[in-house]
Amino acid sequence: MPKTDSRPESLVVGRDESWMAFNRRVLEEAQDASNPLLERVKFLAITASNLDEFAEIRIAGVLQRIEDGYKEPGPDGRTPQESLADLSENVHEFVRGQYRCWNEQLLPDLHANGVRVLKWSELDATARTTASDFYQREVDPLLTPITLDPAHPFPRVINKALCLALLLKRKRRGAGSQNSLLGVVTVPRALPRLIALPSSVGTHDFIFLHDLIEHNAAGMYRGYEILSKAAFRVTRNSNLYFEEEEARDLLETVRAELHNRRKGDAVRLEIEESADPEIIDRLRINFELNDNQVFRTDGPVNLSRLMNLYSDTPRPDLKFAPFVPRELRLSRQATDLFDDLRRRDILLHHPFDSYDGVVGFIQSAAADPRVLSIKQTLYRTSSDSPIFQALVDAAQNKEVTVVVELMARFDEASNIRWARNLEDAGVQVFHGILGLKTHCKLALLVRHDEDGVTRRYAHLGTGNYNPSTARFYTDISLLTSDPELTIGAHNVFRYLTAHSESDDYKPLLVSPLTLAETFIGLIHRETEHAAAGRRAQIIAKMNALLEPSVVEALYAASKAGVKIDLIVRGMSALRPGIKGLSENIRVRSIVGRFLEHSRIFYFANGGEEEIYCGSADWLTRNFFERCEVVFPIKDANLRARLRDEILAAFLADTVKTRLEAADGTYYYANTVDPYKSAPSFEAQGFLMQLAEGKSSVSDIPRPEAVTPSKASPKHSKPLTPPRKARSKNHSVAASHAAAAAEA
Repeated sequence: MPKTDSRPESLVVGRDESWMAFNRRVLEEAQDASNPLLERVKFLAITASNLDEFAEIRIAGVLQRIEDGYKEPGPDGRTPQESLADLSENVHEFVRGQYRCWNEQLLPDLHANGVRVLKWSELDATARTTASDFYQREVDPLLTPITLDPAHPFPRVINKALCLALLLKRKRRGAGSQNSLLGVVTVPRALPRLIALPSSVGTHDFIFLHDLIEHNAAGMYRGYEILSKAAFRVTRNSNLYFEEEEARDLLETVRAELHNRRKGDAVRLEIEESADPEIIDRLRINFELNDNQVFRTDGPVNLSRLMNLYSDTPRPDLKFAPFVPRELRLSRQATDLFDDLRRRDILLHHPFDSYDGVVGFIQSAAADPRVLSIKQTLYRTSSDSPIFQALVDAAQNKEVTVVVELMARFDEASNIRWARNLEDAGVQVFHGILGLKTHCKLALLVRHDEDGVTRRYAHLGTGNYNPSTARFYTDISLLTSDPELTIGAHNVFRYLTAHSESDDYKPLLVSPLTLAETFIGLIHRETEHAAAGRRAQIIAKMNALLEPSVVEALYAASKAGVKIDLIVRGMSALRPGIKGLSENIRVRSIVGRFLEHSRIFYFANGGEEEIYCGSADWLTRNFFERCEVVFPIKDANLRARLRDEILAAFLADTVKTRLEAADGTYYYANTVDPYKSAPSFEAQGFLMQLAEGKSSVSDIPRPEAVTPSKASPKHSKPLTPPRKARSKNHSVAASHAAAAAEA
């Protein structure tokens, strides 16, 4: 890990700076030639989708603070005005990197592999005929061209809608005929952004929808000369603004506010680089934007639509090889799942362990006449969720209670529909506690068992009840009938539905009640163990680390000699490797084929180790603004699996791991001493092979063999990862190495 003897001005990395560093790591996956080509296109699309949300929420938030007159510096010491200036420069450079990746790497490689994204001028006669027929049949009836004048004001452009701007001049002479006019056409959202075309040479050919509309623009503006045209897109502030205390019906209030999201203040204009300056200026003035809020794109506006190229191209050789997860197997003595859970706790590591085990838990409860009641939280779920259907079916003859979080960002509309449909089916639906998001992942069953005893069974998890995302998010599930855990879950549901606070949720950690205090206490306990010469170590895996009190406690623990490994996929405010402050802390981020989403917290505790999993990151919002649940892993065998298989694999990764330096930049682990000489090992690929029975835990290089280096790297952060030989664990199958390379 790079280390430094000097201390930076601020001991924390800014939130937005750290987020941009994360999205840059995703972009690196698009640049990595060892990933399958269409997977690289997918990664590029993900960076664009990520950046959309960042503009809608974070940049919009900074602009709002400036507008409201805030001048106080944030945790990183910068005022909102200073943050915006730095952020603008950072985002502009990132966007240039996105389009370099598309134009210089992906587009040529796609063409070389028979996947062609063509312009009209590149189409042959057959493709032009097909494209023209499609335009006349499917596109033209949906278009509403507008020419701006006093009688036709600028149309209300909804959030992220792709549009075409045209600079026009009347052909017929008359008053004002020499003045240029602006035309605007909104590209229909109902149509695919990429149109598949026939090919006479066996390639997979596409044309962008807006290119097709541009080619036919003259037909919409007869009597005008088209001087210039360019696609553009406006991003708007998408924060929801309302006071829950004043909302008589939270569901209706959220639904009404969603309409406002589509027409919030503009925060970003994306427009093709070739656009006439007059078009750019007119749009900028209309949307009340500064120059630094205008992003000129050297390629298609809205790169997130490249996801369609991935899904519409039937080239499995250019994608990851399919992976079949390990199915849940009951123990030999068990007659059914509930019998098995009376004998043992079950730990699942998704997607390596199939999510069908969780779905089956809910479906079994719905179908089992011995189950008397079901309670569950829903934060995000899929449109065709079997869990939703199971809850609906169960409501016909059981007590079913569901706590639906209406404020799950960008899933609000979907969750409103779920809530109404569940209510119509007879489910008792609650929306949690006023002022708190319900983010915990809990399901609780009450069953009258065959021995005459009524017991509780629970699922506690780190991820959403979404079978679709469970295929590519890593998460932990615990299925249990442990009385302490299930009574704790029972009390959490009482808290959510009646705001009834219990004196004791133990052994669960519940925010905003006990989570923050307990986590800080656990870190302090490791500090005390280190001071007393006892074994002291912290390994924490999460999505983000920003909470100041945690950063402060970790710095204190490091100074006391606690060895700390943080596996943080996204934002991290902590600066590792500073002598006398954080030299015992390593921060690593793993970005690959699967989205790292599990939260796992290991404390050595002087030899009496404790491991927790749960829904909470180490963020202020998770500690104080949400209802979260973190649960202990009580079974020694399951703790051993988490420690020796899951955490050990992530700590041993040298292929997809980036290490954070004190200045907030990240380095590929295999470019930094001593990891350069460590065995090439990729955690996600190994865990897939382990699930398929092709590897064993003994194949993991032990992380103890890798110790931090005191030397800083002599090179700057690479823009593209080095090409190193992969280990045998890298791919799903050796015969399909290119298609199975980890992303």
